[in-house]
Amino acid sequence: MQTLAEIAVFIISSLGSVYLTFVVLRFLLQLFRADYYNPISKVVVKVTNPLLIPLRKVVPGFFGIDFAGIVLALLVQALILQVILFILGFGFLNPLTLLAWAFLGVLGLVFAIYYWGLLIVIIASWVAPYSSQPALSLLREIIEPVMAPFRKIIPPMGGLDLSPMVVIMVLHVLKNYLLPPLAQAFGMPAGLALGL
Repeated sequence: MQTLAEIAVFIISSLGSVYLTFVVLRFLLQLFRADYYNPISKVVVKVTNPLLIPLRKVVPGFFGIDFAGIVLALLVQALILQVILFILGFGFLNPLTLLAWAFLGVLGLVFAIYYWGLLIVIIASWVAPYSSQPALSLLREIIEPVMAPFRKIIPPMGGLDLSPMVVIMVLHVLKNYLLPPLAQAFGMPAGLALGL
């Protein structure tokens, strides 16, 4: 019986993390006005539209920020957490605690997307610096606005840009040293939320 529960948790976590990643990417792509006509953007829009469009009727956007995307990410994370807790034999979690756990999980996923995305962009800049591959183009579009403030502080020296290394270190510290104690403070079991 324990094995069935572990299998169910694995399947729900895997499928949930894929969908949640699409939702977070949709939010980031809209936030930074990424290329809507990129084939990957179209897939992200198609996958997220069925839940996002009805939610936008209830949760409008403000100042160019798609708050419905944020709410959808929190709801998806919260639903996945609650289902996993049911499978593991727990009942309903306090809604405020569940929301805090969902927020930390989504934040962890955003940090992970930027961490791995930045690594991919760095490696691609060495291997294929002029690649116009759609995934790389989108990654650059969502990473550049975050990199810009760091580049102002640490300008390229002799053609060598050290700012990505600093951003990777900051993301690593945030994801591995800031979020886990916060999750622990809210009573979240280690490894429960997607993104943490």
